[in-house]
Amino acid sequence: MKIQERTGAGAGRSAAPAQQSVGDRLPSPPRERKPALAALAVLLILLGALGATMLVLRAGDRVEAIQVTADVKAGDSISEDNIKVVMVNDDSGADFVPWEQRAGLMKLQAKSTIYKGTVVVGQMFAKKSAMEQGKATVGVSLKEGQYPAGLGEGDNVAVYRVGTRASSTDQGSSSGSSGSSGSSGADNSLLVERAVVESAPASGGDGISGTNKAYTLTVDAAEAPAVAQAASAGEVALVLVPGK
Repeated sequence: MKIQERTGAGAGRSAAPAQQSVGDRLPSPPRERKPALAALAVLLILLGALGATMLVLRAGDRVEAIQVTADVKAGDSISEDNIKVVMVNDDSGADFVPWEQRAGLMKLQAKSTIYKGTVVVGQMFAKKSAMEQGKATVGVSLKEGQYPAGLGEGDNVAVYRVGTRASSTDQGSSSGSSGSSGSSGADNSLLVERAVVESAPASGGDGISGTNKAYTLTVDAAEAPAVAQAASAGEVALVLVPGK
């Protein structure tokens, strides 16, 4: 009986420490929640996703621009025949001219040669000069009888050479052909078949007798030297002709 009691007592002693060791563990402290940090993290995630979405959208943002299909020389303008529409990225940083602005671009001229296949930008063009290519302006000082009354800006005129030099030319031409001196003389004295009056006196050429009137004419560049030479000799006469 005593042995059993001791054994039972020993078992009780051995079990007690085990139970005590389990009960002696300290409880873990509860987690401290930080809602502000959590909200900030969510906000950063959303901003990152939004930024990535915007980059994708910008990369796909394409606009209609103008591309030349043939070389455009310096001083020339584009037309419907030498351009086409192409799609380009709007975020490239280049100043591409939108397709819908092509009509305004046709009023400008190329600063330098624009080669076929180039997508044009605004810096390639400038305002057209007042003088059209292949044309020249010549000033003439005329006395009464060398211009028609009422001649003004924008009128079309034929320019003839008159005076002693024109007469001598007519005589030389008539001696070389019989029976056609009148028509030959008229042909040889014609310097410009059609010129445009760019500027005229305010009175339209009607003034005091004996006072010269200054006119500025636009003619083909090849015809300008002959007109200038005749004008310096005072041998120019203008004849009003119908406009084109």
